[in-house]
Amino acid sequence: MKVAVVLFNLGGPDGPEAVRPFLSNLFCDPAIISLPSVLRLPLGHFIAWRRAPVARQIYQKIGGSSPIVAETRAQAEGLETILKTLGHEAKVVMAMRYWKPFAAEAVAQIKAFGPDQIVMLPLYPQYSTTTTASSVRDFEEAARRARLTVPMHRVCCFPDQPGFIAAEVRLLRAALAQRRNGLSYRVLFSAHGLPKRIVSKGDPYPEQVNKTVRAIVAGLGEDIEHVVCYQSRVGRLEWIGPATDAEIARAGEEGKALVVVPVAFVSEHSETLVELDIEYGHLATASGVPDYIRVPTVGTAVEFLDGLGSLVDAALRGAEVISSGQGRICPQSCAGCGYGLNRGMGT
Repeated sequence: MKVAVVLFNLGGPDGPEAVRPFLSNLFCDPAIISLPSVLRLPLGHFIAWRRAPVARQIYQKIGGSSPIVAETRAQAEGLETILKTLGHEAKVVMAMRYWKPFAAEAVAQIKAFGPDQIVMLPLYPQYSTTTTASSVRDFEEAARRARLTVPMHRVCCFPDQPGFIAAEVRLLRAALAQRRNGLSYRVLFSAHGLPKRIVSKGDPYPEQVNKTVRAIVAGLGEDIEHVVCYQSRVGRLEWIGPATDAEIARAGEEGKALVVVPVAFVSEHSETLVELDIEYGHLATASGVPDYIRVPTVGTAVEFLDGLGSLVDAALRGAEVISSGQGRICPQSCAGCGYGLNRGMGT
């Protein structure tokens, strides 16, 4: 059986000239700003215009562009190899949400390949209406426009998938091995933030972030002091917390050394290489944090790629929609859970 797998990710500008259109695509997405289009589009373009100069400076610190496409391509190649060992004639393609390669390009590659089945696989371990749901909706619209009618399966989320957790545990253990004698350490599990108004509508993201952290701590088998926190706030809205920068400042006040885990990112990009490494690294020094260790993202860790292969295999053998628990894993209070929604189209 021929299988096409679509890896969903955020995407990132491939040069300074792409920064503003990338931001426009981001802020014009109704999943990010939930206003009627007559208001959302001009507002989204205005925010992009205002933020573009700062964003260009951010990307300039890592060579002028985002590495996320190259990182995702490496993950795609590794996953394709694993799927072939599982007996699948597989092609893995990328569909970035806000910059190239877009969903339409992924659809064109899939049509040329001619698969019997398609698996939609987000590289967002924790489901959110602002990430996975938006990406799935974008891909399905591109598939409809291209009259792609191949049967589709969807992986909803995998916050505690054993391979993903095993990779996180191994990388955290390696970081903890670097601890200096005489210092007291705290682990910060840092995830991308969300406005509180989105969570209040039932978005399961923070619930799933906590599920990931509980699984990592259990797998570590070591009693560690830890905090779940959130980074990358934008604008004046009230965001879920505690904020990562506030936790870094608090650690400095308390004389705590830090190990920082980017728990919701599986690829290195501006929020890890600039925000965590450079900006928060400087903040840690200024705040008096005696040691600051950042754990890498899982990237192409073999455990992680094996886990993705297991998810694809399970999706092909199971229902139209699966999670790392094969069924719904969100509590009923999470009305925005993506598992029970038809083809990921919920808001």
